[in-house]
Amino acid sequence: MLSTIVECHIALHHATGYLYRKQSILLRDYARFAEAKGEDVVRATTALEWAGRGPSAGTRHGRLEVIRRFARLMHAEESRHEVPPAGVFGKQAPRRTPYIYTPQEIRTLLKAASALGPRGALRPKMYATMLGLIAATGLRISEAIGLRLDDVTTAGLVIRQTKFRKSRLVPLHPTTRRALASYLAVRARFAGTDDAVFLSERGAGLRYSTVISTFLALVRSIGIHPGAGQRGPRIHDLRHTFAVRSLEQCASNGEAVARHMLALSTYLGHAHLFDTYWYLQATPRLLADVAARSESLALRDAR
Repeated sequence: MLSTIVECHIALHHATGYLYRKQSILLRDYARFAEAKGEDVVRATTALEWAGRGPSAGTRHGRLEVIRRFARLMHAEESRHEVPPAGVFGKQAPRRTPYIYTPQEIRTLLKAASALGPRGALRPKMYATMLGLIAATGLRISEAIGLRLDDVTTAGLVIRQTKFRKSRLVPLHPTTRRALASYLAVRARFAGTDDAVFLSERGAGLRYSTVISTFLALVRSIGIHPGAGQRGPRIHDLRHTFAVRSLEQCASNGEAVARHMLALSTYLGHAHLFDTYWYLQATPRLLADVAARSESLALRDAR
């Protein structure tokens, strides 16, 4: 059966060190779709039909590319597998420009989170703390959701085996540590058997989809999101904002910037330094620093 082939393919990637999360979800969904048609190998027409069900051009392109990579490998072993044509849904969309929050917008966001209902429940304190932690440390949302009580140490947060199978220690500013300790004291009154730091209303770990829908409701409520169906600030942009604001605090000489970038890349948990450069977005302050640096170099060379 096609689903059996897919599971072997996924297991191979896991065995070689890949997380392969999104691809696994998509391949399993495709296998169910194809098997419902009575197919036991990849058929190009079925693959295109399945990929075409994506809600956007970028999603459709991504779905097709996952199937194409899978089909090419399968075709090498069994010629009955068909490789769908490339470019049917256009080229991959360019990476989305991040939204850089102002300090006031972050304060307003956390205030709105603190006002969530129901009154007296853990939920408002939990969302305000989690969003504040992401803004203050640049954690990925998956890392925040995945935190366990034992990961909160006197030295900082232990982030275990995340996106690039890397674990790291994230030191906390004293104000961040106090805010987290305050939340954990409240959490202790609602705790069940789940050891997740951030709990749902049921006393269990949070679901990613629930966090995203709540976040979207918050940014719309404070007026910094254009509305449903339109692009606006994302929770991941808090991570981008952390990286940019961090660089803004750095001394402007080249050696200091280089050292800072290496430290920031390690702190964010990036596998490569160039991944960190993508997180940096031009802001008025950074552009002013660049202009001042350029002017200084021009004057030095003119002497």
